[in-house]
Amino acid sequence: MKNLLYSNLVDYIDQLSIESLPQERKKILDTLAEFIQGKIDNNEVCNLNFICTHNSRRSHLGQVWAQSMASYFNVFPFYAYSGGTVATAMHNNIGLALKEVGFSIENLAEMENSVYAISLGENLPKVIGFSKVYDHSFNPKTQFGAIMTCSQADEGCPFIAGAEKRVALTYDDPKEFDGMPNALEKYKERSEQIATEMKYVFTKIKN
Repeated sequence: MKNLLYSNLVDYIDQLSIESLPQERKKILDTLAEFIQGKIDNNEVCNLNFICTHNSRRSHLGQVWAQSMASYFNVFPFYAYSGGTVATAMHNNIGLALKEVGFSIENLAEMENSVYAISLGENLPKVIGFSKVYDHSFNPKTQFGAIMTCSQADEGCPFIAGAEKRVALTYDDPKEFDGMPNALEKYKERSEQIATEMKYVFTKIKN
């Protein structure tokens, strides 16, 4: 399925280096990989829900990059979702950061909480991006892995109903750079970090 991704996106993923990831981080990522592998081995659909406080930044990056790596490494059936403890909106810099590395993004409904279709390739299903609470009807209710992408959500939601597995995979929030001249660069850095870690996870999966 790698050949179905946009060529610029493939080139970007190809150059991501997983060698420099710290061992302590790899231990957490291995836990996620084991969950995905278990689903694949049992011929079950693997659903992951990336959860952050506002579902505006890090959780969207987790969702998009996990779905992209599943396509890149031909891991199916796999579906990535995202949600928050509250709903706000997907931040504009997330879309800009993703466009720069090869994604195509269409605004399906322009409003305070806009709905985006994020395309990985012409003949691949689009990732639908909009801010929602983690238990929104759009997301799976049972038999999913809950990936906590921020410490606030991880601490504030000690129990995620329906989750088979919970992994605390937290990231620094690029929000702290909003309004600064280097804001987009910081968003791109966070996107690359998450992309690299998702690449590491999916290199561990054996079909």
